[in-house]
Amino acid sequence: MMAVLGAIAVWLLGWWLNARLASGAYADTRAVRLAAPLIFGLTVIAIWELLVRGLDVPLVILPAPSVIWDRFWDSLPTLWADFVQTIIKGALSGYIIGCGCAFVMAIAVDRWDFLRLGLLPVGNFVAALPIVGTAPILVMWFGFDWHSKAAVVVVMVFFPMLVNTVAGLREASSMQRDLMETYAASYWQSFVKLRLPAAMPFIFNGLKISTTLALIGAIVAEFFGSPTLGMGFRISTSVGQLSLDMVWAEIVVAALAGTAFYGLVAIIEKAVTFWHPSQRG
Repeated sequence: MMAVLGAIAVWLLGWWLNARLASGAYADTRAVRLAAPLIFGLTVIAIWELLVRGLDVPLVILPAPSVIWDRFWDSLPTLWADFVQTIIKGALSGYIIGCGCAFVMAIAVDRWDFLRLGLLPVGNFVAALPIVGTAPILVMWFGFDWHSKAAVVVVMVFFPMLVNTVAGLREASSMQRDLMETYAASYWQSFVKLRLPAAMPFIFNGLKISTTLALIGAIVAEFFGSPTLGMGFRISTSVGQLSLDMVWAEIVVAALAGTAFYGLVAIIEKAVTFWHPSQRG
């Protein structure tokens, strides 16, 4: 009972702090925008700790945040090796290859209408295929090392990136394109000076969507076969051993990597598309 009351008290305190910040004189400052989610996150972690400790929740059901932190700190070499295998080798390489090929293909689709009419419907069909169906096939094709995980990531990010880029390249209005033609601009001059800048918000939208898909694809693909290394392998084996603290430690690594990956792309987007209304202060 004391744990529940303590959790309620922590929640009310966090609510009060965030309400004061949101309605205060500095509500629109960068410090408040950073402090509000930080307070909310710490409040959730504190309630989690109080309830798990106070109600004696078994480790195999839900470990306390302090237990997860201890396991995270004690397993740093293992977590780092898994991070390199899954994120750096599998997810990042597949992300670069998939998004790069999708961008090149989007230019070809924009250039020739028969590709747009023939390829995009097929792309929508392939994008709808479940990863649990395609991942085992690609693992058998490319082997159990990181190459098969990169192939799964390529399949997952290719078509979302392709669709967003094609939509962006068609964002320029017909009046703007006609104006470039009156200046006797070639296709590539019009592409570089008009259509590519107009497509940048769409391209970065595809890149941001693909960051999440790349992590999911690389981790899930490891469930269907991998060397004794990798985040997906560690999660599946730890679940079998009822080592839920290790599972949550890997989840923390995946969450931190995904947040950093998405944030990096968002920072690049802000620098590249500073002129767009969505990026203005």
